[in-house]
Amino acid sequence: MAPCMADMMMMMMMTLAVFICCQAKRDQTLYCSACRAVVDELKHSISQVDPKKTINVGSFRLQPDGSMTDKKVPLARSHTHLSELLEGVCDSMSDYALHVDPDTRQRRYLRFAPRSGGAPGDFPDLNNFHFNGPEAPNALKFACESVVEELEDDIIAVFSREEEEAHTQLCNNVSDYCRGITHTHEDL
Repeated sequence: MAPCMADMMMMMMMTLAVFICCQAKRDQTLYCSACRAVVDELKHSISQVDPKKTINVGSFRLQPDGSMTDKKVPLARSHTHLSELLEGVCDSMSDYALHVDPDTRQRRYLRFAPRSGGAPGDFPDLNNFHFNGPEAPNALKFACESVVEELEDDIIAVFSREEEEAHTQLCNNVSDYCRGITHTHEDL
């Protein structure tokens, strides 16, 4: 019976070690940057949609008088479109890298790759970016996927209302990913 008890104690200690590892504090720079990147990528994707395009939403049930109650809303801000955008938003995290401001030494992940169809001057100075091997974008992508999973309903709510301060609303107020970190909106 003693060997079984030792095995059980060992199993409990391993479980506790895994639990403690999983509960470790998140890298605030990584998760704040991921949150801000999600907002930036969604804003860009929404801006690419023709504002005249609409989608029917509402109930498609027939009313007693024979009419249907549905309404048209702009496609770019519809729940359906925003959900589709969220499914692929983290795929663009490979276009981001760690940037260290030469003056303030502030670290954050910023987009280094220009968007397709962007102006020629959109390409940033790469001197202050740190590309740490092929696994570096994976950490940001994982953080992005975590942010999207945790905040999906809030992201859709903020973008469907067209809030001006989406970065602040989602990354500071709804979550605490960027609490205590100062960014200007033009950083991304």
